[in-house]
Parts: sequence; structure tokens; C-alpha cells
Amino acid sequence: MADTSARQTGAGTNEYSRPDGFERGKAFVYRYGLLTVLVVMIAYFSATQPFFRTFANAMIILQAASIVAVVGLGCTVSMTVGGFDLSVGSAMSLSIMAAAAAMVIGDVGGVPAILIGILAGLAVGVFNSLLIVLARVPDLVATLSTLFLVNGLTLMGVSGQSVAEGMAWNGTTTSGKFAPIFKWLGSGKVVSIPSSVIVAGLVFLFVVGLLNYTRWGRAFYAVGGNPIAAAAAGIRVARYRVSAYLISGGLAAIAGLMLAARSNRGDVNVGDPYLLQAVSAALVGYAVLGANKPNAFGTLIGAVFVAVLINGLTMFNFPYYAQSFVQGVLLVVALLMSYTLGPRRR
Repeated sequence: MADTSARQTGAGTNEYSRPDGFERGKAFVYRYGLLTVLVVMIAYFSATQPFFRTFANAMIILQAASIVAVVGLGCTVSMTVGGFDLSVGSAMSLSIMAAAAAMVIGDVGGVPAILIGILAGLAVGVFNSLLIVLARVPDLVATLSTLFLVNGLTLMGVSGQSVAEGMAWNGTTTSGKFAPIFKWLGSGKVVSIPSSVIVAGLVFLFVVGLLNYTRWGRAFYAVGGNPIAAAAAGIRVARYRVSAYLISGGLAAIAGLMLAARSNRGDVNVGDPYLLQAVSAALVGYAVLGANKPNAFGTLIGAVFVAVLINGLTMFNFPYYAQSFVQGVLLVVALLMSYTLGPRRR
């Protein structure tokens, strides 16, 4: 009897001690796994590739991450209200072509052109809001429709051609130039820090402040968590959903202007690849520090993670055509960490 009791006691101890250690390990991976992988990856690339650890390369990485981060932060805001903006790539392209055409074809100044580009992105947000809030079309279907519609509108607006200085337009050669203030968005520097990194940092601070420290941010999360309960609590659900899509469109426009300013030309559909990268960054952000929800810090880390990975693999002559596969693996791992290791969702 004593032996049986001892065995039962010992079995009981093992039964409860092992899961406890397992749960602690799972909790660590859930909260810090992605950040740990990022640190290890940076350490490995720095040890094996001397140029990787230079300041110049760090700025290259941050420049690559800045545009993805700005677009991803816009997607993050739309996700907080339970939405999903698939039109950010087309909003980027529309803002790029609108601003470039205003300067090169319309011969307007840099500041008016920037405002025109941002208004173009906001217009995409307004159209999404009309479909989603007024027409009650599901977010994914509505923003996917907007993607095709805006892409077609952009192509027709410039007859399918890129916008560059000295281009032929209606039988004449354009005389407009890309303004210096516009070029600064892509190639300017402040104390050796690229302007695009500074703009992305300011956008990050804006989104962090909005989501974490304002009543609007709490209302965004409340609407995304349970719109019926939010409406019962007096939150104007429609107003916050419209605001979220306006912010998403506006940030996509800013990212588009940064991209166009880097190349000093307006290329049709140049924003399309950034849709998948931005959505990946926002979804990867779910797995950062165990957030398990859309959040600005996680999205920023997701954008930097992808930029560091691609930069390091490029130094190892990793084929460019396999980069999408690597990003897909990263996204799958991040989603597994968030959905499998995290709290169960209903």
C-alpha cells in the first residue's frame, strides 16, 4: 500500500511538473520566440558577413523596411476594427501616379503634388468605406474589388505608361520636374539617417499613440472585438470603421510617395508587391511579445524582420526568385506561434 501510494505520489508529481515546465517553455516561445530569432539572425549575419554589421547596411535595411512598415501600419489599423484592407497596393499606385502626373504633366509644385497624392489615397479609403459601411459588403470582397477598380483607373489615367521627366504626352514633351521637396522623401537625409526612415518613425509614433493612448484606439479594438457589444456601449461603429479605412488609405499614399521619390518616376502598379509584404508584416506582428492582436510595434518588428532576412540572404547570393517562399515560411511560422501557442480563440 505504501509503495502504491508512493508511486501514485511520484506519478502525480511528474504529471504536474512536466506540463508546468512545458507550459513555461511554450509561453516563452509565444512571447519572445520571434524576437529571439531576429536577434540570432542579426548575430549570425554580422559574424559571417562583415558588411552586414556596418552603419551603411543598417540604413539600407531600415530603408527597405520603412515603406513596408508604413503600409503595414495602415493595414494594422484596418485590422483593429475587424477589417482587412487588400486595396493598399492599388492606393499606393494611385497616389504615386497622381503626384507624379501633377508635377511632370501638370507642372505643379512639390507640396501641392504631395497633397494630391495623399488625397488620392484617402479617396480609396472613402470608396472602401462606402462599400463596407453603407453597402454592407464584406471587407475582403469590398477591398479586393477596390484593388481591381483602382488599378484599372490608374492605368487608364496615364494610358498605361510610366510618368517620368521629359516624357511625351499628347504629342508634346512635358516640361515639369520632380520637386526637390518631393525627392527629399526618398533620398534626403537628416544627420546620416535617410528621410524615409524618419517618416516611417513618425508614422509609427502616430499609430502607437492612436491605438494605445487614445479613446479612438480603444474604440477601434472594441469594434474589432465585438461590434454589437461596442454599439450597445454607445460606440459609433460606422464612424470608427470609416476612420480606420481612411487612415489605411492615407498611410498607403504616404508610402507610395516615399517609393516614387526614391526612383523619381511614377510606375504603374509599382505598389502591388507591397500588399503581400505589408499584410505579412501586420500578421507577423501578432506573434511579437504574445500580442495576439494587431499592434503597431509587432508590425514594425515584422517589417524589420523581413528586411533583415532578405538583406542577409542577398549577401549569401540567395536567389531572388526564392524570396517569396522565404517570406511565406516566415508568415506560416509566425501564425503558428500566434494561433497554436497562444490563447485559444473562439
